[in-house]
Amino acid sequence: MQPNTLNAYIPVLGRTGLFAGLTPREIGDMLPCLGPRLVRYGQGETVLWKGEPVVDIGIVLAGQARSVKTDYSGRTVIVTLLRQGSYIGVLLAASRRRLSPVSIEALTPLTVLFFPLASLIRRCPKSGHRHERLLLNILDGIAEKALILHDRNDCLIRATVREKVLTYLRRMAGERQSHAFAIPLDRSAMAEYLNVDRSALSRELSRMRADGLIDFHKNTFKLLT
Repeated sequence: MQPNTLNAYIPVLGRTGLFAGLTPREIGDMLPCLGPRLVRYGQGETVLWKGEPVVDIGIVLAGQARSVKTDYSGRTVIVTLLRQGSYIGVLLAASRRRLSPVSIEALTPLTVLFFPLASLIRRCPKSGHRHERLLLNILDGIAEKALILHDRNDCLIRATVREKVLTYLRRMAGERQSHAFAIPLDRSAMAEYLNVDRSALSRELSRMRADGLIDFHKNTFKLLT
Protein backbone atom coordinates (compact mmCIF):
# COMPACT_ATOMS: atom_id res chain seq x y z
CA MET A 1 0.00 0.00 0.00
CA GLN A 2 1.27 3.45 -0.90
CA PRO A 3 1.94 5.59 2.20
CA ASN A 4 0.10 8.59 0.76
CA THR A 5 -2.99 6.42 0.20
CA LEU A 6 -3.00 5.40 3.84
CA ASN A 7 -2.29 8.93 5.07
CA ALA A 8 -5.42 10.14 3.34
CA TYR A 9 -7.50 8.08 5.78
CA ILE A 10 -5.79 9.29 8.96
CA PRO A 11 -8.48 11.96 9.68
CA VAL A 12 -11.16 9.24 9.40
CA LEU A 13 -9.17 6.86 11.62
CA GLY A 14 -8.83 9.62 14.20
CA ARG A 15 -12.62 9.62 14.57
CA THR A 16 -12.83 5.86 15.17
CA GLY A 17 -12.85 4.15 18.53
CA LEU A 18 -9.68 2.20 17.74
CA PHE A 19 -7.55 5.35 17.61
CA ALA A 20 -9.41 7.44 20.17
CA GLY A 21 -7.08 9.65 22.20
CA LEU A 22 -4.30 9.61 19.60
CA THR A 23 -3.26 12.55 17.46
CA PRO A 24 -3.08 12.32 13.66
CA ARG A 25 0.71 12.34 13.88
CA GLU A 26 0.71 9.50 16.42
CA ILE A 27 -1.64 7.48 14.22
CA GLY A 28 0.60 8.05 11.20
CA ASP A 29 3.67 6.95 13.16
CA MET A 30 1.95 3.77 14.36
CA LEU A 31 0.34 2.58 11.14
CA PRO A 32 3.44 1.03 9.51
CA CYS A 33 3.93 -1.19 12.57
CA LEU A 34 0.32 -2.38 12.50
CA GLY A 35 0.39 -3.99 9.05
CA PRO A 36 -2.85 -2.44 7.72
CA ARG A 37 -4.58 -3.78 4.61
CA LEU A 38 -7.00 -1.53 2.72
CA VAL A 39 -9.84 -3.30 0.86
CA ARG A 40 -12.63 -1.79 -1.22
CA TYR A 41 -15.88 -3.64 -1.92
CA GLY A 42 -18.67 -2.95 -4.37
CA GLN A 43 -22.31 -2.76 -3.33
CA GLY A 44 -23.62 -6.28 -2.69
CA GLU A 45 -20.18 -7.85 -2.33
CA THR A 46 -19.49 -10.20 0.56
CA VAL A 47 -16.86 -8.98 3.01
CA LEU A 48 -16.88 -12.12 5.14
CA TRP A 49 -18.54 -15.50 4.69
CA LYS A 50 -20.13 -17.47 7.49
CA GLY A 51 -17.68 -20.14 8.69
CA GLU A 52 -14.58 -18.22 7.61
CA PRO A 53 -11.77 -17.87 10.16
CA VAL A 54 -11.25 -14.34 11.47
CA VAL A 55 -7.78 -13.16 12.47
CA ASP A 56 -8.03 -9.48 11.50
CA ILE A 57 -9.95 -6.58 12.97
CA GLY A 58 -11.53 -4.30 10.38
CA ILE A 59 -12.58 -0.66 10.63
CA VAL A 60 -15.19 0.68 8.20
CA LEU A 61 -13.75 3.85 6.67
CA ALA A 62 -16.59 4.58 4.26
CA GLY A 63 -19.94 3.06 3.34
CA GLN A 64 -22.42 0.79 5.06
CA ALA A 65 -22.66 -2.96 5.55
CA ARG A 66 -24.63 -5.51 7.52
CA SER A 67 -23.90 -8.81 9.22
CA VAL A 68 -26.54 -11.45 8.55
CA LYS A 69 -27.47 -15.00 9.43
CA THR A 70 -29.67 -17.38 7.47
CA ASP A 71 -31.98 -19.62 9.48
CA TYR A 72 -33.00 -23.17 8.59
CA SER A 73 -35.95 -21.95 6.52
CA GLY A 74 -33.64 -19.82 4.38
CA ARG A 75 -34.78 -16.54 5.92
CA THR A 76 -32.13 -13.85 6.25
CA VAL A 77 -31.88 -12.10 9.60
CA ILE A 78 -29.85 -8.92 10.16
CA VAL A 79 -27.59 -9.21 13.20
CA THR A 80 -25.88 -5.81 13.13
CA LEU A 81 -25.61 -2.77 10.89
CA LEU A 82 -22.17 -1.34 10.14
CA ARG A 83 -21.25 2.23 9.22
CA GLN A 84 -18.18 4.47 9.22
CA GLY A 85 -16.12 3.69 12.32
CA SER A 86 -17.76 0.30 12.97
CA TYR A 87 -15.61 -2.68 13.84
CA ILE A 88 -15.59 -5.87 11.80
CA GLY A 89 -14.51 -9.03 13.59
CA VAL A 90 -13.43 -7.45 16.87
CA LEU A 91 -15.14 -10.15 18.95
CA LEU A 92 -14.23 -13.00 16.62
CA ALA A 93 -10.56 -12.11 16.22
CA ALA A 94 -10.21 -12.08 20.00
CA SER A 95 -11.86 -15.50 20.41
CA ARG A 96 -10.15 -18.87 20.21
CA ARG A 97 -12.45 -20.44 17.65
CA ARG A 98 -12.44 -17.45 15.31
CA LEU A 99 -14.96 -18.88 12.84
CA SER A 100 -17.55 -16.33 11.83
CA PRO A 101 -21.18 -17.23 12.68
CA VAL A 102 -22.37 -14.51 10.29
CA SER A 103 -21.77 -13.21 6.80
CA ILE A 104 -21.06 -9.53 6.18
CA GLU A 105 -22.45 -7.85 3.07
CA ALA A 106 -21.72 -4.39 1.67
CA LEU A 107 -24.93 -2.35 1.40
CA THR A 108 -23.10 0.44 -0.44
CA PRO A 109 -19.61 0.78 -1.89
CA LEU A 110 -17.48 -0.01 1.15
CA THR A 111 -13.92 0.75 2.26
CA VAL A 112 -12.42 -1.26 5.12
CA LEU A 113 -9.00 -1.12 6.74
CA PHE A 114 -7.97 -4.46 8.26
CA PHE A 115 -5.34 -4.94 10.97
CA PRO A 116 -3.92 -8.33 12.00
CA LEU A 117 -4.85 -8.86 15.64
CA ALA A 118 -1.30 -10.03 16.34
CA SER A 119 0.04 -6.64 15.21
CA LEU A 120 -2.44 -4.74 17.36
CA ILE A 121 -1.62 -6.58 20.57
CA ARG A 122 2.12 -6.94 20.01
CA ARG A 123 3.98 -4.13 21.76
CA CYS A 124 6.10 -2.05 19.43
CA PRO A 125 9.19 -0.44 21.05
CA LYS A 126 8.56 2.71 19.03
CA SER A 127 4.98 3.14 20.23
CA GLY A 128 5.35 3.38 24.01
CA HIS A 129 2.27 4.82 25.71
CA ARG A 130 0.50 5.00 22.37
CA HIS A 131 0.28 1.23 22.20
CA GLU A 132 -1.19 1.10 25.69
CA ARG A 133 -3.85 3.52 24.48
CA LEU A 134 -4.50 1.27 21.49
CA LEU A 135 -4.96 -1.81 23.69
CA LEU A 136 -7.42 0.04 25.90
CA ASN A 137 -9.32 1.11 22.80
CA ILE A 138 -9.53 -2.50 21.59
CA LEU A 139 -11.00 -3.55 24.93
CA ASP A 140 -13.48 -0.69 24.66
CA GLY A 141 -14.34 -1.83 21.14
CA ILE A 142 -15.06 -5.35 22.37
CA ALA A 143 -17.39 -3.92 25.02
CA GLU A 144 -19.05 -1.66 22.44
CA LYS A 145 -19.69 -4.58 20.11
CA ALA A 146 -21.23 -6.57 22.95
CA LEU A 147 -23.56 -3.65 23.73
CA ILE A 148 -24.62 -3.40 20.07
CA LEU A 149 -25.59 -7.06 20.15
CA HIS A 150 -27.41 -6.42 23.44
CA ASP A 151 -29.41 -3.63 21.79
CA ARG A 152 -30.41 -5.95 18.96
CA ASN A 153 -31.42 -8.68 21.39
CA ASP A 154 -33.45 -6.11 23.32
CA CYS A 155 -35.64 -5.74 20.21
CA LEU A 156 -35.88 -9.46 19.52
CA ILE A 157 -37.10 -10.45 23.00
CA ARG A 158 -40.15 -8.19 22.79
CA ALA A 159 -43.37 -10.16 22.49
CA THR A 160 -45.23 -8.12 19.87
CA VAL A 161 -44.37 -6.34 16.64
CA ARG A 162 -45.37 -3.03 18.23
CA GLU A 163 -43.03 -3.53 21.16
CA LYS A 164 -40.17 -4.45 18.82
CA VAL A 165 -40.76 -1.35 16.70
CA LEU A 166 -41.02 1.01 19.68
CA THR A 167 -37.89 -0.44 21.29
CA TYR A 168 -35.94 0.11 18.08
CA LEU A 169 -37.33 3.59 17.35
CA ARG A 170 -36.78 4.82 20.90
CA ARG A 171 -33.17 3.69 20.72
CA MET A 172 -32.70 5.49 17.40
CA ALA A 173 -34.28 8.63 18.87
CA GLY A 174 -31.89 8.42 21.82
CA GLU A 175 -28.87 8.07 19.55
CA ARG A 176 -29.99 11.01 17.39
CA GLN A 177 -31.14 13.01 20.44
CA SER A 178 -34.31 13.95 18.60
CA HIS A 179 -37.90 12.73 18.35
CA ALA A 180 -37.61 13.11 14.55
CA PHE A 181 -34.94 11.07 12.82
CA ALA A 182 -34.06 8.88 9.84
CA ILE A 183 -33.20 5.21 10.21
CA PRO A 184 -30.65 3.41 7.97
CA LEU A 185 -33.19 0.76 6.92
CA ASP A 186 -35.87 0.38 4.28
CA ARG A 187 -38.99 -1.65 5.15
CA SER A 188 -37.53 -4.99 4.09
CA ALA A 189 -34.34 -4.42 6.06
CA MET A 190 -36.29 -3.16 9.07
CA ALA A 191 -38.42 -6.32 9.02
CA GLU A 192 -35.29 -8.45 8.81
CA TYR A 193 -33.63 -6.55 11.66
CA LEU A 194 -36.69 -6.97 13.91
CA ASN A 195 -37.22 -10.54 12.69
CA VAL A 196 -40.84 -9.97 11.70
CA ASP A 197 -42.85 -10.42 8.52
CA ARG A 198 -42.68 -7.36 6.27
CA SER A 199 -46.45 -7.23 5.75
CA ALA A 200 -47.03 -7.51 9.49
CA LEU A 201 -44.55 -4.67 10.06
CA SER A 202 -46.26 -2.41 7.51
CA ARG A 203 -49.67 -3.09 9.06
CA GLU A 204 -48.41 -2.37 12.56
CA LEU A 205 -46.71 0.87 11.51
CA SER A 206 -50.01 2.05 10.01
CA ARG A 207 -51.85 1.14 13.22
CA MET A 208 -49.26 2.94 15.33
CA ARG A 209 -49.70 6.07 13.23
CA ALA A 210 -53.50 5.83 13.55
CA ASP A 211 -53.09 5.45 17.33
CA GLY A 212 -51.01 8.63 17.49
CA LEU A 213 -47.79 6.93 18.55
CA ILE A 214 -45.65 7.74 15.54
CA ASP A 215 -45.59 9.48 12.20
CA PHE A 216 -43.35 8.46 9.31
CA HIS A 217 -42.49 8.89 5.67
CA LYS A 218 -40.33 6.17 4.14
CA ASN A 219 -37.36 5.82 6.52
CA THR A 220 -37.98 9.07 8.42
CA PHE A 221 -39.85 8.68 11.72
CA LYS A 222 -41.19 10.90 14.48
CA LEU A 223 -42.11 9.69 17.94
CA LEU A 224 -45.29 11.41 19.14
CA THR A 225 -45.41 10.04 22.68
